Amino acid sequence: MSYALLASTRYDPFLTSCVWNNDIDGPSPYLLLHYQADRLIASAALDDKTFRHGTTLSNVKALCDKVVREHNDSKGETALKVRVVLNPSGELSATATPAKAFTSDPTLPSLFNPLTDIPHTPVLIIHIDSQPTSDTVSLKTTDRRAYDDARIRVGLQPVGSLDPPAGDAPDDVILYNTRNAVTESSVCNVAFYRNDRWVTPPLAAGCISGILRRWLIEQHRIFEAVEDELTLDNIKDDEWVLVSNGVIGCQLGRIKLHTSTETGDDAKD
Repeated sequence: MSYALLASTRYDPFLTSCVWNNDIDGPSPYLLLHYQADRLIASAALDDKTFRHGTTLSNVKALCDKVVREHNDSKGETALKVRVVLNPSGELSATATPAKAFTSDPTLPSLFNPLTDIPHTPVLIIHIDSQPTSDTVSLKTTDRRAYDDARIRVGLQPVGSLDPPAGDAPDDVILYNTRNAVTESSVCNVAFYRNDRWVTPPLAAGCISGILRRWLIEQHRIFEAVEDELTLDNIKDDEWVLVSNGVIGCQLGRIKLHTSTETGDDAKD
């Protein structure tokens, strides 16, 4: 295996007030960490060599606790993005960077009804990629080339870059496969409002099996699309999109079409 498995979670004391986020030990400051551990275990099981040392919720949590103590203040009140990597050798490592603390339930945007509700949180601007991507998989790994390429095409920098984005760059970009089926954004799972419910691309389309995506499906807040339900042909300009991942929770966005920052002879107005 030429890549490492990846889990990105959030440490945030606010999450201990969210009952739905409790794990087997009770209230947890990590966003659905037990789901993160489940996904690492399932992904590692696909490769016996990687899995030989074992991965459990207990050792993932212990590693996260260690890196949080190293990067947090004395009271442990600073919210952090925690990046856990499972290397092919079976070694677990983690890093942490500051994040803006939650002040409300991060899943609330999934209850938004675009037909009747007014958003109470900032709305992201999201573009559609200018070309299909064919090599995405349901595993979350350190190989982010396809996602970084999509970000660059709309004027965004690769995740982790300190360089500023282009002046007209969106907040994120949505990818699609060679069949023109929508898959995901460069950093999130996505869902569109169809027939009075949020609908998300199926894993078979080529999207990552996101941990918050799993939780939202289990809670019947989003539903898997049927084949060809979410394609470029039925994505409309300015329509709502729900994005989610294990760091930011859920956020609302609006689609902006025909806004590629691509330059050169092939660029179109």
